[in-house]
Amino acid sequence: MSDPQHTKEEPVEETFISHLVELRDRIIRAGASVIVVFIALVYWAPDIFKLLARPLMQNLPADGKMIVTDVTGSFFVPMKVTMLVAFVIALPLVLYQIWAFVAPGLYQHEKKLVAPLVFSSYSLFLCGMAFAYFVVFPTIFRVMAHYNAPLGAEMTTDIDNYLSFVLTMFIAFGVTFEVPIVVVLLARMGVVSIQKLKQIRPYVIVGAFVISAVVTPPDVFSQLILAIPLVILYEAGIIAARLVIGKDGIKNKEAAAE
Repeated sequence: MSDPQHTKEEPVEETFISHLVELRDRIIRAGASVIVVFIALVYWAPDIFKLLARPLMQNLPADGKMIVTDVTGSFFVPMKVTMLVAFVIALPLVLYQIWAFVAPGLYQHEKKLVAPLVFSSYSLFLCGMAFAYFVVFPTIFRVMAHYNAPLGAEMTTDIDNYLSFVLTMFIAFGVTFEVPIVVVLLARMGVVSIQKLKQIRPYVIVGAFVISAVVTPPDVFSQLILAIPLVILYEAGIIAARLVIGKDGIKNKEAAAE
């Protein structure tokens, strides 16, 4: 006679193992997509780094140069930059693999919400990086060069330190541009009401300046460049939340009437 408890446990174990196998396959596919893009770009690694360094190079003196303090820095830093660019390019494929893994466990209304959420999050993150590259970097480097001139100091930086700085700024502004998504989600899930979001506006403004003071260089212009967009994006999130919740409220009333 077979053991009923043992019979019930086998399907559970098989389901768990099948999920692990699928997760492994999804991770391999996501990693492979990044590697394929990296291989396609690796030939242009020096040019990609030059493109990343352009905002700094344009604000250095005529004979200014970046330096390398590590023996292998001139090779590995452009490789790191190229790998990060490959990850950003392949991120939609990576997100698709994550979506394909979790989608079977979601309800239909959750599936409808995830697709626009992922697309808008990715788009806003790219917008944040673009804002940092085209607006923030030139402004910060111009201000720093202006500070160095009266001191007679030469403005140079190691390429590895420069990479760490721009990555920090990319992440900071990429996350900053996600604020509308966070606000909409909090309101959509009922965690915070729109009225409450309006009430805490003064605290958000103070928090924006505190965050900008921590992340950006210690000058007023750099802090304003991060704090002001953060406040504007928070207001945009409130407006978007009002639109989203308003549409959902109309649909719910119509469904209740039927």
